[in-house]
Amino acid sequence: MFTSSIGRKLVMSFTGIFLVLFLIVHVSINACIFANDGGEMFNKAAHFMGANIVPRILEIGLFLGFILHIVQGYMLEAKNRKARSAKYAVSYGNKGSKWYSRSMALLGTLILIFLILHLSNFWLPNRASQGLSLSGEIDLYAKMKDTFSGHNPVTAITILVYVLGCAALGYHLAHGFQSAFRTIGVHNKRYNKMLTSIGYAFAIIVPLAFVMMPLCFHFGWIS
Repeated sequence: MFTSSIGRKLVMSFTGIFLVLFLIVHVSINACIFANDGGEMFNKAAHFMGANIVPRILEIGLFLGFILHIVQGYMLEAKNRKARSAKYAVSYGNKGSKWYSRSMALLGTLILIFLILHLSNFWLPNRASQGLSLSGEIDLYAKMKDTFSGHNPVTAITILVYVLGCAALGYHLAHGFQSAFRTIGVHNKRYNKMLTSIGYAFAIIVPLAFVMMPLCFHFGWIS
């Protein structure tokens, strides 16, 4: 399951689908900032996720899913590169496959850098404030506003990393969403167009919603 190419692809698919579900929850909570109510709705949702035992337990599974997805992805890429030690006589470029489907490792690396920055900015300070308890979390809305509202080089670089990270996420999902379902056998002419449409829509809407959050704070579109 963890050493063969087929097994690794299955692991990548199942963990990928699990992470897609996480993205749905995460973007739904973060979208509460668009209520423009001073963070009341967002902080209530964030408090629910951080102050209840079930989401905290699922958080452990989430990190395991991230680690497994990343490790298996790099191992699969290394094995594929080794198998392709000799270059093809003819390169078909985008006629054979989209560039982002051939660059999943690169896109995944950009997402990993973005994820590390995101965790260090929000998740780690919040969990450090809570300690071993389920209370005492920081005002995450105020933290978001403070992180993205400044007009200085650090803020500009942070926002740039977020924009690039969300763009990488979009391209990663454009291939990964459909690929995950095909790998587990959801591949039928009757549903292919629908699955492809859902995949592309998801790959556009979710990253766009994520990237609008720092931009809205930075340009003062929400208070």
